[in-house]
Amino acid sequence: MHDGWPVWKLALLLYVFAAAAVAINLFMLGLMFQKFGFAALSPVQSLLLSGPLGVPAAWAAGRWARHLLDEAAEGN
Repeated sequence: MHDGWPVWKLALLLYVFAAAAVAINLFMLGLMFQKFGFAALSPVQSLLLSGPLGVPAAWAAGRWARHLLDEAAEGN
């Protein structure tokens, strides 16, 4: 077990930022896919889709932050 914050607490803390990043990326992807004949995603649709898709993104961000904290602790 790690000293300090576990991954799930870090993921919970970073969820808002990860979901916002997913929403922005989905919106931009929707704009780019117009070139191939798809309909663009509205900002509201992007936000609604980013809710569930933000969970794995937040988990990945939490694992990354935990890794960085562990590396910093080893350097001491």
